[in-house]
Amino acid sequence: MNQTTNSILMIRPVAFRMNEQTAVNNYYQKVIDGLLPATVNAKAQQEFDVFVEKLRGVGVNVIVVDDTLSPDTPDSIFPNNWISFHESGDVILYPMFAENRRLERREDIVDTLEQQGFLVTEYMDYTSAEEDNIFLEGTGSLLLDRANQKAYCALSPRADEELFIEFCEDFDYAPIIFEAYQTVNGERKLIYHTNVMMCLGETFAVICADAIDDKKERKMVLDNLKGDGKEIILITESQVNNFAGNMLEVRGAKDKRYLIMSKAAHESLTAKQIETLQKHAEILSSSLDTIEACGGGSARCMMAEIFLPKA
Repeated sequence: MNQTTNSILMIRPVAFRMNEQTAVNNYYQKVIDGLLPATVNAKAQQEFDVFVEKLRGVGVNVIVVDDTLSPDTPDSIFPNNWISFHESGDVILYPMFAENRRLERREDIVDTLEQQGFLVTEYMDYTSAEEDNIFLEGTGSLLLDRANQKAYCALSPRADEELFIEFCEDFDYAPIIFEAYQTVNGERKLIYHTNVMMCLGETFAVICADAIDDKKERKMVLDNLKGDGKEIILITESQVNNFAGNMLEVRGAKDKRYLIMSKAAHESLTAKQIETLQKHAEILSSSLDTIEACGGGSARCMMAEIFLPKA
């Protein structure tokens, strides 16, 4: 199975703002004082449009769907949490922690992909778990090493262990389970999404190993990555705070590999880290300051990878 794809789904926001329902356990979100909601949304749209233009400029197939004003979905810009698209033709729907994020699920988005020639053979729907307050937020919560059939998951209020194991059994992935922490006001708190502290490329992995407080778990995760021949690039907690873990490798024109990240993430990296990463993929970064501050997510969260076969 391919680890990277050339096709990406992105949702253009119409009413982006800080989502009060997700801020309870996403400690990366901030209120930008003095900015009206309309200004926040306009800035987010501007960042979004420039980002899409850069991706298309290197030959990435970006399918943009506009969000709708009703229902109110302030986080719709992060579609990778509620849906994923697989080489088998499977479309998977995930249970979401925030009630207003559940409203992001739209059938017409899948229709749009089918109109673009993608083939959907089956749906797998885990959303009924929401009734039991059990959540697993897509490729935010689980990182798939498709080639080696392994799935990495940092448990949190948004990533349930039993449901993660069920996912792995359904799709034949070996589960790699751990807990990752960040320091919030002097306390160690669980990181809400795995993809904030870790990124899996074809031949490399970016990870904040220091976030995994349990030494056995840390060793187990690193041993799995090394065992699969991935070059490990370690990042610090301060770099995680600049979204340096929230990257995604994609393929552009002529199958060239690009590592996509925000400008803040790029600027937080050391020269040595950049040199190592550039051996694997060319870095492409874009300013996402407003989206990162209000949304508490970055470049990777904005891109839902499309692995579906073409009809």
